[in-house]
Amino acid sequence: MTIRGDRGFSRRSFLKGSGLVVSFALLPGVAFAQDKTDGPKGPPFGDMKSTPYLDSWIGIDESGKVTIFSGKAELGQGIMTALMQCAAEQLAVTPDQVRMEMASTASTPDEGYTAGSNSMAGSGTAILNAAAQMRTILIGWAADDLGVDKTTLHAENGVVKGDGGKSRAYGDIVKGRSLHVEADGTSDLIPPDRYKVMGKNHPRLDIPAKLTGAPIYVQDMRPDGMLHARVVRPPSYTSTLQSVDTAAVSKMPGVVKVVHEGDYLAVVAKGEYQAIVALRALQEAAKWQTPKALPKESTIYDMLKSMKTDDSVIDKRGDGTLPEGRPVVSATYRRPYMMHGAIGPSCAVAEFTNGKLTVWTHSQGVFPLRKTLADMLSMPLDAIDCIQVEGSGCYGHNGADDVAADAAIIARAMPDKPIRVQWMREDEHGWEPYGSPMIAEAKGTLDDDGRISGWNYELWSMTFSTRPGGSANNLMPAWYLPKKFGPPKGGQIPLPGGGGDRNAIPTYDLANTHVLYHYIDGPMPIRISALRSLGGYLNTFAVESFMDEMALAAKTDPVAFRLKHVKDPRARDVIEMAAGKFGWKKAEKLPPYRGRGFAYVRYETVKAYCALAVEIEVDPVSGQIRVRRAVAAIDSGNAVNPNGIQNQIEGCIIQATSWSLHERVAFTETEIMSRDWSSYPILRFDGVPDSVEVHVIDRPGAPFLGTGEAGMGPTPAAIANALYDATGLRMRDLPFHAEAVRTAMLGPDAKTKA
Repeated sequence: MTIRGDRGFSRRSFLKGSGLVVSFALLPGVAFAQDKTDGPKGPPFGDMKSTPYLDSWIGIDESGKVTIFSGKAELGQGIMTALMQCAAEQLAVTPDQVRMEMASTASTPDEGYTAGSNSMAGSGTAILNAAAQMRTILIGWAADDLGVDKTTLHAENGVVKGDGGKSRAYGDIVKGRSLHVEADGTSDLIPPDRYKVMGKNHPRLDIPAKLTGAPIYVQDMRPDGMLHARVVRPPSYTSTLQSVDTAAVSKMPGVVKVVHEGDYLAVVAKGEYQAIVALRALQEAAKWQTPKALPKESTIYDMLKSMKTDDSVIDKRGDGTLPEGRPVVSATYRRPYMMHGAIGPSCAVAEFTNGKLTVWTHSQGVFPLRKTLADMLSMPLDAIDCIQVEGSGCYGHNGADDVAADAAIIARAMPDKPIRVQWMREDEHGWEPYGSPMIAEAKGTLDDDGRISGWNYELWSMTFSTRPGGSANNLMPAWYLPKKFGPPKGGQIPLPGGGGDRNAIPTYDLANTHVLYHYIDGPMPIRISALRSLGGYLNTFAVESFMDEMALAAKTDPVAFRLKHVKDPRARDVIEMAAGKFGWKKAEKLPPYRGRGFAYVRYETVKAYCALAVEIEVDPVSGQIRVRRAVAAIDSGNAVNPNGIQNQIEGCIIQATSWSLHERVAFTETEIMSRDWSSYPILRFDGVPDSVEVHVIDRPGAPFLGTGEAGMGPTPAAIANALYDATGLRMRDLPFHAEAVRTAMLGPDAKTKA
């Protein structure tokens, strides 16, 4: 079965059908020398810095078909389409001449994780420039073949053309030639005024299969001879297996094997339902000891402030103190533990044959995963291949890597058979890494002109990074193997990306600031890692809520107040566009319990500019908030596929609305309680905003800034600001679920006022 469908084909199959003399250079350290063209060289672009040979990124066969190799993963964010457009534009071919091969340790460059809105800046920049350089090389080779000056030739639709009808197709040009050419910094990029593919809306390559139900997801894989496996999870992280009688389960219909290694317990069966039935029986047979190792949910914020911290001042302008004698505005903002809540539970397929392990996974980092599996299994790195196949959609470190570890463990115990491990809903909810709880405290003062004269901000957060990257401690299944790997410690991510401190530094022109980060550097009682936008969600919520609170103290319109503190013309453009398209200045007085709110961010302080205006309605009886209308403006530099950018910000607004109105992880001192959709509710179809508009400001030729997470932080802030406008209530604790809003509106005895 071909799981990739029309996405592309493997480097191995490409080689079989190619007449090129090629030596692929995925590891620069072992690449052989290649003659370079004359002239000065600059550094390679984007992710080419670590993989600087053009044939690592581009293949061309004798038919002229182009294959683009990217180490980034398609997660449903549309990156595959945008990368294809970059390649097609700069290679001067049509989109249908390009095939994409994404994120495989066997065939693509190592581009680390697909995370942090970095795909276009890294892979997009690399492919853009690799394609431009390849086009120049093809034109030069064609000139040699035709015996003409290369300046008389140009490339068009995969053919190099010249005067008098002379031409050479790409497929003919590459015959007998090697594309193993080292990249440099001299790309002859096609200028924006000649774009035919970039900057134009292009249908997403991944959508047709999803709409028709074609087998595009790893969950759809059904290779010949495949067996199904399920894993018995303990009640809690620190549980230990006291005893288990596997004899009865081993004799159940369809059961092939019970895998029992230390505290790790799984069952393998011929059919999926047989595996589920056996799983339930094995769960009953297993006896666990579970200590009280989790905090009380009601004390998580006290816990954050009581834990050991590594403190650092991450922003200081002026003397960093609040001017004396000025009224001080202060507020505290908090977010709980939150989960990814992937609609489809995580899944992986693995096969162990002749000492070689192949894993099909929806991991966002196949190369880091491979290193971590090698550590867990004590296997050589070159004996493992990890191939990314789309999952059901996730932004951040969810269960994808862990289920890959499950599949690898079981496949090693059951060699020569493909093993499919599908997590159950309770596995996904209960065992994925969550986003850290956070606290932010803000204080500010105004001068006589209504400008901010002092800004103090403190935040508390645990790590946002325990992704696999080498140590098996980062794979949860490894914790229960006979060779005990402990839970990971995690670590900080340096700014400007940052972790918990992402977007804690306000991107306003302020003369006097002091931002202090209390990073909690210690054992984590509940498993946490990267969740979409990391600390940027809470920090932008806090900063932009506080900007409204300062605007109120200044008796100034919130949008005008922001513009008063912004000089960057691109920032002003998105603020003014979002406000203008929303009709902020022209808005009529809204009916009772209706309100409007605004928020702005420059994501990670160096990436996309995003502004958002919303109109909400609050049910005065239930306290339920409904977002009626959302209007956003986004500037992420050169807009390769404007509709794809719109898709991303629409998705941000919808997902962040769900987070902001519903989501928090519930737990006791012994176990996670949010195991299903009733105990962890998310936004339903009837709660989606009635109208969402996203206006893209295109900057042709400008650097890619990254889009995918830019809308997450402004959404809760805009909703909170709109809630204040609608009701006079300032909600500072996420989420704003109906009962919390109702209690705030009606008081502690709200239940008696129905």
